[in-house]
Amino acid sequence: MDKKPSASHKPVPAGRREQTKEANRAAILTAARALFGELGYSETTVRDIIGRTSLASGTFYNYFRGKEEIFKALRDETAQQVRPRLHDERIRATSFVDFIHRTFRSFFEIMDANRDLYSIIRRNSGLLRLQQDTPEIIAGFDELRDDVKEAIRRGLLPSIDIDYFVSAIIGVALEVGDVMIQRMPVDVEAAARFASQLFTGGIPALPLSDPGKVIKS
Repeated sequence: MDKKPSASHKPVPAGRREQTKEANRAAILTAARALFGELGYSETTVRDIIGRTSLASGTFYNYFRGKEEIFKALRDETAQQVRPRLHDERIRATSFVDFIHRTFRSFFEIMDANRDLYSIIRRNSGLLRLQQDTPEIIAGFDELRDDVKEAIRRGLLPSIDIDYFVSAIIGVALEVGDVMIQRMPVDVEAAARFASQLFTGGIPALPLSDPGKVIKS
């Protein structure tokens, strides 16, 4: 008569296996994010990341080939979470000024909420190459381009050169946002107002700066 398999050899349900995979991946990303902030990207090793988790080395390599893949995954997870919000804000715009302000404000709010990740990027110049070439980041840029096309169709924006316009928005958002998260306390509304006024009215529309904040050459 055949023996029944012991309880220790029961197959793990597929649902539980998926939960374990998700938990392991999340543990790696959490550890890496913390270490990138503490030690810097270049100084952090895969061994450091594994040591910050309860996982074996072999388990780590089931998920990532190295820390570059981990960094891209961190960027993609952030982009995946925020893309719907950025899109929703833009499609709710009712005017040119509203479209621009919603675009900048929502992006700066996201930067503020994830400033630890952006600080890692700032402190590690080699990551600048990695920050814009992941699938989710590229998809986010494509969505912005599509939303601009739709805004032109709706009459919110004039018939402008879309590629130049999108590139300008991205450039201003990243650079102004970078300055914003270095200031304490972070003022999202001030950054959004500055970028929006620059786009919608040019230099003459910008408010005068506090003389104490003017950078002297």
